[in-house]
This record gives sequence, C-alpha cells and structure tokens, in this order.
Amino acid sequence: MGRSYRDLIAWQKAMKFVTDIYEVTQRFPSEERYGITNQLRRAAVSVPSNIAEGQARFSQKEFHHFLSQARGSLVEIETSFLSPET
Repeated sequence: MGRSYRDLIAWQKAMKFVTDIYEVTQRFPSEERYGITNQLRRAAVSVPSNIAEGQARFSQKEFHHFLSQARGSLVEIETSFLSPET
C-alpha cells in the first residue's frame, strides 16, 4: 500500500467534509455546542482519521476494517440530519 493516505481521494473528500460539518454546525444554536454539534464534529473527524489509520496498516483486511469504521461514522452523521419522519 505504498502511497500516502494523503493521496487517497476518499481521505481528501473526507477532509473537505470535516470543514463542511464545522461550517454547518457553527450556525447551530449555542445551547447545542456540547450536544449535537460536538457529536457531529467528532464523527466527522473520525472519517478521515479512520481512512488514514487503515491505509497505514499492513494488510488489506485491516484497511477494510477501518474503512468500515469510517462508513459507520458517516451513517451516524446522516442519521443526525434525518428528521424523525424519514
């Protein structure tokens, strides 16, 4: 897996996504700062972090495991934005 995680398009897009989440949550009410805002930001940061960590591992199996973790964080974020009727 010789390339750097920074070369991975998924990591690059995930880093942009973190910026987007921070911008969106900055407009949330201040009373949500330690609630949903914090949860969304932490989940967003975990996406590129897991991609990078997985790429640094020594096997495809481990890489897939960390990609699965990243996907789980994305689903967590998606769920937070869905209305209860969805």
